[in-house]
Amino acid sequence: MNKLEFKGNWNELKGKLKQKYGQLTDDDLSFAEGKEEELIGRIQRKLGKTRDEIQREIESL
Repeated sequence: MNKLEFKGNWNELKGKLKQKYGQLTDDDLSFAEGKEEELIGRIQRKLGKTRDEIQREIESL
């Protein structure tokens, strides 16, 4: 998923991630343009998964 697709679909993806991982909060999933790496890092720390696992998870939603 490229950055434009990521940005455009984020609200939908955020809802799916919150359903699947109830421990994620709105603050964890807040998206700011240009801060994709920070977002992945917050999710990674909260779920204890690798960066690749998080990216695959987001792409599979």
